[in-house]
Parts: sequence; structure tokens; C-alpha cells
Amino acid sequence: MKVITLLNEKGGVGKTTLATHIAAALAVRGHRVVLIDADSQGHATVAFGLQKSPGVYDLFVRDAPFRDVLRIVPPEIYRHSAYTSTGGLFLAPGNVETRNIANSIGDAFTIKQKLDELKEVVDYIVFDTSPTPSLLHGSIYLATQAILYPTKCEYLAFDGLLESMKHREQAEVHRANWRLPTIQTLGIVPTMYRSQTLEHVENLAELRQRFGAAVFNPIPQRTMWAEATRIHRTVWNFAPDSQSARDFDGLMKNLMERLDNVPT
Repeated sequence: MKVITLLNEKGGVGKTTLATHIAAALAVRGHRVVLIDADSQGHATVAFGLQKSPGVYDLFVRDAPFRDVLRIVPPEIYRHSAYTSTGGLFLAPGNVETRNIANSIGDAFTIKQKLDELKEVVDYIVFDTSPTPSLLHGSIYLATQAILYPTKCEYLAFDGLLESMKHREQAEVHRANWRLPTIQTLGIVPTMYRSQTLEHVENLAELRQRFGAAVFNPIPQRTMWAEATRIHRTVWNFAPDSQSARDFDGLMKNLMERLDNVPT
């Protein structure tokens, strides 16, 4: 089982869109995937057309069984024409109660220990996270194996990216004390990229200069993403022949190669 977390301490950079699409893309490739909506806005839940509920809170605070919390994401909303079978996608829904988790658990390893219950039945766990750093983030750091950083090519998004990386370094100190392996960086994904904007072009160049091969090819800003989300579909399911679907397929191909290096 591999645990992947999407992080950036800046809202509006595409974390939820990437988290939902990556989880669904792993499922269509035959994997059993659990997406955990760890943002109190519950937008990963809504994106799949499901009702917000305190599922994540119930899991980690009330120690509810996964079978009572997980919701099946209907395969018809994320099927991919290039794949004939799917593994399965399940969602741990969130709502406003998610923000109270950090103050309601006494052990920083609660999340890790809870996720360990899925080791024999799940291939991937994907966390969508809040942009606001909290003790919940600290517990997720102890449970995750790899991090993917979405960012817009803009000043405030870069600040959120750097703050996230700083807090990750602090978390590594605690992981080392418990002899946990270093969290792997899957990379940085520039999102909502506008190639006609000088700011984006220059900031992408700066990002690549600083982080090199860790930077994925940018995902251009296109209305297709918003249209697919509005009807609770993945972009490749909504418009399989669109450039947006091809953009994401390219990102996913690169991501799968990097995921191969993440130990279970």
C-alpha cells in the first residue's frame, strides 16, 4: 500500500482537482484506491457528486470501521476508454468537522495506525488536504510515504509551496526519531498555466531552475476542467478527445513512473 498526499499551503492551486483525478486514474488502471477528503471544505467529496459527511472525523476520532465510512465512487463517472477494467475507487467523505480532528486525537500516529488496517486490501491511499497548516497535517506527515505539490505559477502559490516544504522538513525530524523512512517527493505540478502570460512563463522558468526534473510539464488552464467538475465527471470521461484529457494523461504517465520508486 502506498500513501500519497497532495499539499500546498495556498488555496486555489488545484489540489482537489488533482487529488480526485489521480485517485480515479489509479483506479482505472486496476488499483484499489481510497481517497481521503481531509479538507474541511469537503470539495473532493462534492466533486464526485457525494454528500459531505463527517466520515474522516469518524474514522480518526471515533475509530469507526472503514466499512461504515467509505463510499463507493460510481465507476461510470471516471471510466477511461483506454482501460477495460477498473480496480475500485472509494471515498472517505469530509465536512466542516474535519477541522476538529487535530484537537480530538491524542496520538500523532492515530492516522497512520488507522490506515495500516487497509494494508492488505488497498493499493493506494490519496489525501486531499486543507491549505491551512494544522496538527492534522502533522499526523498526515507521519502517515504518508510520498508528496505531490500542485502550484500555480504565481507569487503567493510559490510562498505556499515553500511553506509546505519547510513544514515537511520539520516533520522529517519527527519521522527520523521514530525511524520512519524519508517522505519521497513525487514532484511539483504547475497548474492552471497560462503560456500567454509573462508572469507564468517567467515563474515556470524559475521553478524549473530551482527544482529541475522534479517539475512536471504544466497543466494549462482550460474551461474543460470546470465543465467536467460541474457534472461530477473526470475530464477524460467528460471529454475523452479533449486537450485537457491529453494533458492529464501525460501527467499520469510521468507520475506512474515516479510512483514505481515509492516502496510499499
